[in-house]
Amino acid sequence: MAGLNKVTVDDINVKGKKVLVRVDFNVPLKDGVITNDNRITAALPTIKKLVSDGGKVVLCSHLGKPKNGPEDKFSLAPAAKRLAELMPETKVTFAKDDTVVGDNAKKAVAEMNEGEIVVLENTRFRGAEETKNGEGFAKELADLVDDQVFVMDAFGSAHRAHASTAGVTKFVKETAVGYLMQKEINFLGNAVEDPVRPFVAILGGAKVADKLNVINNLIEKCDTLIIGGGMAYTFLKAQGKEVGTSLVDDTKIDYCKEMIEKAAKAGKKLLLPVDTTVADAFPDPIDAEISVEVVEEIPADKMGLDIGTKTAEMYAEAVKSAKTVVWNGPMGVFENPVLAKGTIAVAKSLAETDATTIIGGGDSAAAVIQLGFADKMSHISTGGGASLEYLEGKVLPGIDVIADK
Repeated sequence: MAGLNKVTVDDINVKGKKVLVRVDFNVPLKDGVITNDNRITAALPTIKKLVSDGGKVVLCSHLGKPKNGPEDKFSLAPAAKRLAELMPETKVTFAKDDTVVGDNAKKAVAEMNEGEIVVLENTRFRGAEETKNGEGFAKELADLVDDQVFVMDAFGSAHRAHASTAGVTKFVKETAVGYLMQKEINFLGNAVEDPVRPFVAILGGAKVADKLNVINNLIEKCDTLIIGGGMAYTFLKAQGKEVGTSLVDDTKIDYCKEMIEKAAKAGKKLLLPVDTTVADAFPDPIDAEISVEVVEEIPADKMGLDIGTKTAEMYAEAVKSAKTVVWNGPMGVFENPVLAKGTIAVAKSLAETDATTIIGGGDSAAAVIQLGFADKMSHISTGGGASLEYLEGKVLPGIDVIADK
């Protein structure tokens, strides 16, 4: 996979140079207050390294999805304020400009000393950020740092060829990845391309459609593929089982049959649920009436919403002998404590194994963190869509454009 040997921040000399860093400060906000600053703290090692090396560090990021240009509720001001609190020894200036690279930004950058930080406004305040003709904006970003250095450290945006993630690299002299990107490349990239075996992949989540290419790619790469979550019922239906009112994508039944055959031909284990936790419907109430049924006997009026007890044991057993495990997608509706048992069992089995355990972003990352198993995992990806595309074996534009060593 391209990008496993990229120039990193350890390979460049930034003393006295202006450095544009694409970070992922897309933090959740409620009434202008950050509710979770994980993404900011995750960027600190790279930022601190560039600051201590005497760089003039200019940070850019998107936040949310502003529709019609600048919207105050999507301003990066709270993120800049939080960064200043986390780095009290360092001067942090927020450059508020609707055009991102406006007069405030130009003035703040012109007046910077070595080891100082300027945070730019939300890159998505400029429509050009996301368009094919974003070259003008990319050039303005590069010009701001005198076309000197660009560091990509926003893995969560690496699958998008935007002005601030890929376009800007055409106009700068040096490019590198930050520590966060390097870690993602090492864990996710190497897990898929060169895993220590046995390699077990666990896929969950609601829809088969979201994971078509991931399933296909992982059957080729892994030794055992475990399927849970809502997508399991389309596989079960493909095996001719009745699944009651469970979530099924009828357009993907033939695809699931193909994948079952592909795994068998390749001599790979494909594990599907043998029992399932059912309820009357998608339950909001925490005290929903549930029962565990074997998959051959799911009642016609019931909906599968979590893997059952025997399935959870079987999946945990499959993890025990693994040396590499990648997990993307919960086993059930884990937000509801009544339907979190399957996801908890899988998380627990990963926490107890000696294998390299990699959580592929999105809901599985949220589940592991929420359930208190985060510190037991080797790596929790910071990208949702980006980690999925990496697991598909795709080349991510935001990694591809960075110079190779």
